[in-house]
Amino acid sequence: MTAWRPAPTIRVKALGLIWRNGLLLASEITRDDGSLKGVRPLGGGVEFGEPWRDALVREFREELGLTVTLTGDPIVLENIYTHHGVTGHEIIFVTDVLAPDHSLQQDRITYVEDNGTRCHATWYDIDTLDQGGLALYPNGLKDHLIRRRARG
Repeated sequence: MTAWRPAPTIRVKALGLIWRNGLLLASEITRDDGSLKGVRPLGGGVEFGEPWRDALVREFREELGLTVTLTGDPIVLENIYTHHGVTGHEIIFVTDVLAPDHSLQQDRITYVEDNGTRCHATWYDIDTLDQGGLALYPNGLKDHLIRRRARG
């Protein structure tokens, strides 16, 4: 298996915020050794010529078999980061997503990326992330979510 490294291009991604009882559904991000590095909301890459909203709906359909509804205006983030010494650069659209009421009742959700990678998502209290343990990615998302919550 080849270890993932960021591409030497700017990637456009779309991520969906799904909430349950105040907890955010987020997918695990691991280091090469398999240890947990952090978490990020579910979603993925936007394909050339594809609107970000369509990409987000497609990603949820492909990965979880769900038809979701996007709500609200997006948060747009520029994320320049380093993963195992390699710089990555992303423009990310993040928005709230509603899933069918009967779906996503499990505490731990397993899904498969289109490249065959098996992934896991769990529900997290965002206040506990970025506190010396697990990080919430992309960088800066937690600050946006905290400010939005404070505005009510």
